[in-house]
Amino acid sequence: MGQKREYLSTHPWLTFSFDLRPISHTAWMNLGEIISKSKHVANAPIDPSEARKLYNVFLAKGAAATTAIEGNTLSEDQVEKQISGKLELPPSQEYLQIEVQNILDACNYLVDSTRDDGERPVTRDFIDELNRLALKNLQLDEGVIAGEVRHHSVVVAGYRGAPVQDCQYLLDELCSHIEEMLNVEPEKKMLHGIFAALFAHAYIALIHPYGDGNGRTSRLLEVYILLRSGFPMPTCQLLSNHYNKTRTAYYRQLDSISKSGGHLTNFIEYAVQGFVDGLIEQVSLIQGEQVRVTWINYIHSKFSEQASPTAKRRRDLAIAISKSPEPRTLNSIFEGDPKTNHAYAHLDDKTLTRDLNVLVTMEIISRAKGKKWRPRVEKIQSFLPWRNGGEA
Repeated sequence: MGQKREYLSTHPWLTFSFDLRPISHTAWMNLGEIISKSKHVANAPIDPSEARKLYNVFLAKGAAATTAIEGNTLSEDQVEKQISGKLELPPSQEYLQIEVQNILDACNYLVDSTRDDGERPVTRDFIDELNRLALKNLQLDEGVIAGEVRHHSVVVAGYRGAPVQDCQYLLDELCSHIEEMLNVEPEKKMLHGIFAALFAHAYIALIHPYGDGNGRTSRLLEVYILLRSGFPMPTCQLLSNHYNKTRTAYYRQLDSISKSGGHLTNFIEYAVQGFVDGLIEQVSLIQGEQVRVTWINYIHSKFSEQASPTAKRRRDLAIAISKSPEPRTLNSIFEGDPKTNHAYAHLDDKTLTRDLNVLVTMEIISRAKGKKWRPRVEKIQSFLPWRNGGEA
């Protein structure tokens, strides 16, 4: 008979059990909403350039969040600049860029490799690779090797990681359970993907198999499992963003798993609520972009039978005013739109006033307080089916 493993006495909560029975009806409803809204995000057609912007926004949110949890101080705006290659920091802060760039590169690698080469099974080598990507080019403490299971004991925030001699075995066990959870019928793939992602995240945190980067590794693994399970990439970043926004609760929920004997129910319910909240925001952004495109098309349709230079000028003015739903002064419109500014540069104020009045008559724009103008985007609400309790 083999020797009893050390972790069974030091970490008895590492049972790899996953009991769905205690999960509340609210959490089950949230799970259904997550799947529904994620499919909406996946199938919502938007302009390719705007789709890329959306991808970068949520990639920035995810990378900023998962590194901020570990102490990185770069903002989402700075991470967006990093994505576009425009972020410049002094030498003393370059390591912050490296930490963020590692996560950006890892996420893009997961997307590209899954799309081009297909799904990869979750193995210990694969998780090692994620850790190596997270720690690439960073200065590490003595004895810590990126992508290698640790050879020393670790204590983080009072929590001692699993015994060194058991870490590889525990990672293999974790991978086996993840693959078993993901081996389901296609119609159950997304639901089981959520459970597998959270299960993987929690157990990497509980085992703490690496000398550094365990949190980033767990969240990258979570992203990959969601991606593999059919979630569009922008949605795969939402959990990391939730954990960062609610960092105290995040640590408390992870800590409660070991104290409760390994029960994941509270962590799952906490995570899926944050996932839903993030999806509501994401769907709202997508719908806002769809409304913008519909509104611009509506403006074009209003001028479709008018080919004169005057009509074109008025159409462009309407589009310039419509670049923001908020009321804007004419100065702010012209400063932000060189094309429109040029069109009116050599015209008198009477012409501009006449054009504005025509657009008001056409119900494309309206006057607002403080000599401001706004697009009447609410008109396209009439394109939506009526529902009781919906906005007028």
